[in-house]
Amino acid sequence: MNRNAPDRTLRIGGRPLPVAGPARMYVCGITPYDATHLGHARTFVWADVAARVLRHAGGDVLVCRNVTDVDDVLNQAAHRAGSPYDSFAAVQQYYFERDLDTLGVHAVDHQPRAHNHVTEVIALARGLLTSGDAYLRDGAVLLHGADVPRRAGLGDGEARALLAEYGDDPGDPGKEHPFDVAVWRPSRSGEPAWPSPWGPGRPGWHAECAAMAMTTFGPALDLHAGGADLRFPHHAYERAMAEALTGVRPFSRAWLHVGVVRRDGEKMAKSTGNLVLVSDLVPGRPAAAVRLMLIAEPWRDEWDYTPAALDRAGERLDRLHTAAGRRDPSPAAEAAVTEALLDDLDVRTALDVAGQEGGRATRLAMHVLALD
Repeated sequence: MNRNAPDRTLRIGGRPLPVAGPARMYVCGITPYDATHLGHARTFVWADVAARVLRHAGGDVLVCRNVTDVDDVLNQAAHRAGSPYDSFAAVQQYYFERDLDTLGVHAVDHQPRAHNHVTEVIALARGLLTSGDAYLRDGAVLLHGADVPRRAGLGDGEARALLAEYGDDPGDPGKEHPFDVAVWRPSRSGEPAWPSPWGPGRPGWHAECAAMAMTTFGPALDLHAGGADLRFPHHAYERAMAEALTGVRPFSRAWLHVGVVRRDGEKMAKSTGNLVLVSDLVPGRPAAAVRLMLIAEPWRDEWDYTPAALDRAGERLDRLHTAAGRRDPSPAAEAAVTEALLDDLDVRTALDVAGQEGGRATRLAMHVLALD
């Protein structure tokens, strides 16, 4: 072994992520009920960057990106369209994957759909009941969640507000504690339903991801990616369910919580009517310029979209292409690009080096970041 060889370990959030064997990466995927906007795209492009940098570091990476096709907003959209929920989701998923392919996002190894993993959610619920980490109430299986906000670093007030925002009503009188959430719940009229030991029902949102991740990778992950807006309650309860079932901690060794995209100061979302769709931008610009715009700011930072940001990305992409044709600098420039990318996915520094040095360093940065 060469003890003087450079360390090629990716560090995420200050946490080193050495791997032996394939790295297990789970990406919290879409609820396929509408077109892909920049908020979606930024999360999945950054997850793709993380996987590419891990591969550049010399490791194999297995990526699982789920599809949440059992969900209230999807049911409502399908009902408005007069379509079965699963058919509606399949069409929307096609458009989503087309947009990600346009942006250079590598195809994933696993893409589980929630409706195909109901059996695993039932097994999760049964296991949590057996261990005493959940209880049965009126056909629902509820996780004991009193300590989940604390473990996520949240105070009670903020936790209550977020639970209410995401549909886990802390004021539900059927709960033993306001912070308990559904692993399994009875289906309402018009909702998809599956038989279970507790009557017809459907999975809870957080249980879907816990079941799909564990079905794909077992009890633990190396890297879990998703939007920062999913940190709580979704990821916190997904983690709590998985750890309670398996006893393996941590559920994920590192987390990539990608900052949300804003427009005019508000989070980009259908509910605010401020969406910018990938399909609206790409016909008039190189897809690589859109991708560069989405990774120009650090992954954890919130970011405001403006047309000027896309203009700047296009101009920078042109400069990178020019720099790639320059004479090669010292080999240290390539090493500096790699070190920046391994240091918390520091794309900004990597591209600064690439732009200044040119040649192989630029070609390396553009290749790893799928900008070529």
